[in-house]
Amino acid sequence: MPTHDDDLIRFEADGAPPLPEATEQGHVPHSGARVWYAAYGDGPPVVLLHGGLGHSGNWGHQVPALVAAGYRVIAVDSRGHGRSTRDDRPYTYDLLASDVLAVLDALRVPSAAFVGWSDGAATALVLARHAPERVTGVLFFGCNMDPSGTKEFHPTPVVDRCFARHERDYAELSETPDEFKALVDAVTRMQRSQPDYGAQDLAWIRVPVTIVHAEHDEFIERSHAEYLARTIPGAELSILAGVSHFAPLQRPASFDEAMFSLLTRATATD
Repeated sequence: MPTHDDDLIRFEADGAPPLPEATEQGHVPHSGARVWYAAYGDGPPVVLLHGGLGHSGNWGHQVPALVAAGYRVIAVDSRGHGRSTRDDRPYTYDLLASDVLAVLDALRVPSAAFVGWSDGAATALVLARHAPERVTGVLFFGCNMDPSGTKEFHPTPVVDRCFARHERDYAELSETPDEFKALVDAVTRMQRSQPDYGAQDLAWIRVPVTIVHAEHDEFIERSHAEYLARTIPGAELSILAGVSHFAPLQRPASFDEAMFSLLTRATATD
């Protein structure tokens, strides 16, 4: 079976590989939302935080790899995404981070490593800044931490295919299947002004961090990824060749190599 889906043709048609059977799943009520989670396997906990407009099913390549390597995987659908609900309050990364902590509290998980993709990456670093005792390490992929880190957006066939898949999945999974446009508008409003961390905020982060940047990322400047790696104490930088903002779907083996490298560091310092 082909291991690359650089153009996201298979993803648009079929989605990511289906997630395995969960050992536990459900909803955690928190701050006007019901936040969906699923847990898989046993071992050191790893929390997977997906990107904006997506859902936990986008980690279909990574969940089985993590379980096979002996980790307990906790996948969380951000409020309003996938199977999670939302109220009408504005999105903020602080709010999304508080939802994740509510899930960990419900599962009685004192701390975990975090693998964050796009909006999920920002959420993970917010947790590392404000709840470091709950975070053993962060893989930060495809995101900015202040507005200067973003590129001017130009639509591409790859982005369009991903968006089409997200819209289809939302209609299938959400309790409000006709409100995808409202979700897009709400998330876009957040992304226009957030996150906005200065160098001083980043310098307070003390957990192991790997900044992962895709060679052809459509949204994030490479210089910004390099700045984050310089500014966060002890952070490492990994550049993924031949992929874009959707690397976990395009070339899972390349993404997973960076992911397991971070987890090795997080386990060593846990």
